[in-house]
Order: sequence, then structure tokens, then C-alpha cells
Amino acid sequence: MTSPDTDAQQPQSGFRQYLPDLDTPRFRTIAANDVQGHARELLEHHRPPWLYGLYVHWRKLFQEPFKGVTNDGVVRPGLFGLRDEGVPIGAITRAARAVVSQLSPAQAARTLLHVDSPEWRSWSNPEFLLSDKGIRLDAVPGALRDAVLALLAATLSPEGYEKALAAMRINGFLGELVNAPAVMNEHSYNFVLFGEPSEEAPWGWSFYGHHLCLSVFLYRAQIVVSPWFTGAEPNLIDAGPHRGTRILHEEERWGLQLMQSLTDEQRARALVYREMKDPAMPRGRWNHDDQRHLCGAYRDNRVVPYEGVVVGSLAAAQQDLVRRILRQYLLYLPERARALRLADCEAHFGETYFCWIGGCGDADPFYYRLQSPVVVAEFDHHSGVFLANEQPAKFHIHTLLRTPNAGDYGAALRPHIAAGSVPQDYVWEG
Repeated sequence: MTSPDTDAQQPQSGFRQYLPDLDTPRFRTIAANDVQGHARELLEHHRPPWLYGLYVHWRKLFQEPFKGVTNDGVVRPGLFGLRDEGVPIGAITRAARAVVSQLSPAQAARTLLHVDSPEWRSWSNPEFLLSDKGIRLDAVPGALRDAVLALLAATLSPEGYEKALAAMRINGFLGELVNAPAVMNEHSYNFVLFGEPSEEAPWGWSFYGHHLCLSVFLYRAQIVVSPWFTGAEPNLIDAGPHRGTRILHEEERWGLQLMQSLTDEQRARALVYREMKDPAMPRGRWNHDDQRHLCGAYRDNRVVPYEGVVVGSLAAAQQDLVRRILRQYLLYLPERARALRLADCEAHFGETYFCWIGGCGDADPFYYRLQSPVVVAEFDHHSGVFLANEQPAKFHIHTLLRTPNAGDYGAALRPHIAAGSVPQDYVWEG
């Protein structure tokens, strides 16, 4: 997930022309606050108003029973089943127990939740701590923080773990750029454990904070990492000890190459809107936080109609580019689980849609989505949140993955588990 230091001299460093004025009320306030005080600015004082309004809407969505993202409002059955994905559940369980063994009673009460807790769904990616549960890595002893990171390393693929670390380091870099290290730093992330770590029963964990949110469900040798969100502003560290660290450029590169490879007819089908904030967009298609994303935080039940060009109609070389994109989006999964999930995606290429918003020149910002019955992968270039670029820029990127048709949070697997190897009264109540 890192590039040589020479990459720091490339155009991606253009973010520095958009460094904000830190002598404004917004940045003086954030610099003067810790994470709790920063959250109070939103939750008690309703600043900024647009985000508070979005938060209120999110909490209304949270009250809905979980259904899952769909393309038409109807959950399609029979897509997901139990299988051996070769996940090293013994090592993962031992790493989780090492975390539990270090929790104080007060920490345990906040961190160890029921496997069916609806709090699986209360993650979000802004820097505001909107759901204060679990332990926060920058507020616990180093040994406990290291144990949590060891659990991430045991669960994720090596390259997926490095990507997560890179996102965390970039978050710390941003905190330094805007003089807000108490709110945004390398360890400003919350960790929650659902269920009891076990090699036989279902359980999982959530890790969330600014620009990195991971939801992990485990059952024996099977894993679901979904939903997840990964972003970066900027997506390149150009100074300091982690200089040269960059993420999300592969997703960007392969997506652009795919769009540029399309014929005029295919491109016309793929293109949904020509402008990133297009006048033709219906109300709600763009919002201040998610911008063009449709499946972000609290959007667990969103109906997202298919649009774009069908991947199954593309040439072999173009389908190979789709595979390259999907490998990046499945990177958090251990190798065998990733291969199986990619095969699931390939089996549905005949009903997989690729759509695009924006230009497709080398310098153009853009949005794209790959969507099928078994995966939704979104990519979006954003305008500035902490940096001052008013228009979307290629150095601020948001990506996310959903498993539609009740696949998120392992929900589609839970009835199979209930019918087989755990008590019959086990139900998913999220």
C-alpha cells in the first residue's frame, strides 16, 4: 500500500495548495478540543448543521430492522451459504482472547456486546465520534492497543492489514496538517467485539473511525468483511516518517482504465451523469457527506437500482479489468476467502453492472460503481472536508464495499448457522 518516496514528487502532492486557514473558528475549535469535546460540538451544539441533520437522519435509518441493500427492495434468497474458506480461526480466536484478557470491567462492559447486537450497524466514517462504544485505541495502554492491532493482523490478509495501517497513518498525517491530533491521529479508532471469541460459534468485531471502518463476522473457517469503508484526504503522505505511503490509487487506476477501454456505445450506457454534481441528479442523489456514494454509513437497507453497462457483455480484457478492481475491493479478505468471493462475483458477471459519473480523462475526478447480487463496490473522488478544494479532487478518495441481499454483517449466513450447529433459538435480530 506504499509507494517509493519519489512518488511524493508526483502531481498527487497538489493537495498542499489547498491547505486550510487554521486561524478560522472551525479549526481553532477543533484544535482546542479532544474527541469528546469535538463530538459535543455536533451532538449538543449542532455544529456543523448539515452534518447534524445527516446524523439525525442516520439515527432514523438505524431504527429500521435490518434488511440489506437490494436493487429492487426485495432480498434475493439462496446467494450465500456456509463453506470452508480456510480462515485461521484458531489464531484469530487466540488473538481476540488476548484482547479480552486485558480489558478492565468497565472496558469490557462497553466493548463485549452480544453477537446479535444491533450496534453492529452503528459505525460511521466522519471524525466525529457519533457512536461511542468499545475502546478507543488512542486512549488505552499500549499493550492493549497492540493486542487489538494483532487481532486485525490475524484476521485480515497481510496486504489488507497493511492497507488498514496505511489508512490509519494517513489519518494521523491529516490530523497533523490541520492541527487536530487529539481528534484525528493514527490510533483514533474504536474497537468493539460481538459475541465470545470461539472456533465453533459465530462472533466478530467492528473497528471504526475517520476514513476506516471494518465490520468482520466470523464463523469457523468462514469470514465476512462487509460493510467496510476506506478513505483518504489526502491519499498520499508526502512528508514525515511515513512519507510515500499511498492508498486507493489502484482502485482509481483500474476503474479509469476500464472506463477508457469501453467503446462509445458501451461508455454511453455506463455514463449516468456527466458532471460530478449534475443538475440532472434527482433530489438526494448527492449529499454533503456521502456526495455520490449510495451505500455508506447507516444505509443498510438502501434500494440501489442497477444502472450502467453489463460486465458480462464486455470483452475478455475488459472483464479482466473488472477482476483487478474486485481484487482490490476484496483485499481485506484472507487469500482463500478472497479467491472464493471473487469466484462468486465472476459467476454473476451476466448481472453485474458498471456505471460512471464524471469525466474519463486522465485528470478528471470521477465516481464509479460495480454492482451485482453479491457485491456493491463504490469509488468516489470528493471535494475537500478538511482541505479547501471546493470541487472533487483526485487526492481525496472514498471507497466502500457492501454485500447486498442481506450479506452484510454475516446476516445471510446466520439462518444457516441456526439451522445447523448452534441452538435453534439463535436468530439475527440486528
